[in-house]
Amino acid sequence: MPQLNPAPWFAILVFSWLVFLTVLPPKILNHSFPNDPTTQSTEKTKPEPWNWPWH
Repeated sequence: MPQLNPAPWFAILVFSWLVFLTVLPPKILNHSFPNDPTTQSTEKTKPEPWNWPWH
């Protein structure tokens, strides 16, 4: 069973991850999301009682 020399494959792996981690995150973070969450008021609303007829 032939053994592969890990030196070039490890360098390719590290270089590719370095490229992915330096190039892709700024591109992804530049996107704007259409549904930005809005802050809600901190006031608690009183629950309305249900006036259903119980038959």
